Amino acid sequence: MPEFLTVRTEDRIAVLTLTRPKAMNALNAAVLRELEHVLLQAKDDAGIGALIVTGDGEKAFVAGADIAEIAACNRDEAWELSRNGQHVFRSLELFPKPVVAAVNGYALGGGCELALACHLRIASTGAKFGQPEVGLGLIPGWGGTQRLSRLVGTGRALELILSGKVIGAGEALQMGLVNSVTEPDALIPTAREWLKAILAKAPLALTAALEAVYKGQDQPLEEGLKTEAECFSRLFETEDMREGCKAFLEKRKAVFKGK
Repeated sequence: MPEFLTVRTEDRIAVLTLTRPKAMNALNAAVLRELEHVLLQAKDDAGIGALIVTGDGEKAFVAGADIAEIAACNRDEAWELSRNGQHVFRSLELFPKPVVAAVNGYALGGGCELALACHLRIASTGAKFGQPEVGLGLIPGWGGTQRLSRLVGTGRALELILSGKVIGAGEALQMGLVNSVTEPDALIPTAREWLKAILAKAPLALTAALEAVYKGQDQPLEEGLKTEAECFSRLFETEDMREGCKAFLEKRKAVFKGK
């Protein structure tokens, strides 16, 4: 059983909660190992169609990485720490089922990077975001320099990374860092409603859409278009595609089976 994560599944939506409340849910090597293990299990679990990632309590989503662990590293160990975190977050980003970050408080440093690796982000009104690593003589090392600029643009990303400033949920919404802001007690219910609407669609199409977006964005445009065409055409071999088109023509609700 994971020590720092809890997983509760209802209606095919698994809520993954990081639970290190005394450390404001800070990420260390043990938490990353548990996160990777949970993702591997959930990937092949037919009873799980989507994930919500959140933090324990109302104060912090993930306040950052474990600074005591980082401070003890030499250069080679820091390389391994960075690459390991990047690997786990890339596994989350490439997860074949929709993932929503429900940001319930501080999402700083590694916590902001964790949220960035999720497919969608919803924040409570009290959420705070930032990449304050320069104040420690560091830079983001788990994908923040790459994902933040892709999401909000180079100028806004550098504004946050170079200043190390912390912004509220409203400003995060304005710049496109999050998709929506809600009251704290509505955070998880809203994330569930999002995912219920998404899970009503064809499962294989959802996976193909995620693949086309995340694989394609790392390619030149022409290659990305080929990736899109491959994902698009592959769906023509599925029963769900035939059912979806037939249901549309018959003016009824489609019944998808993930086949």
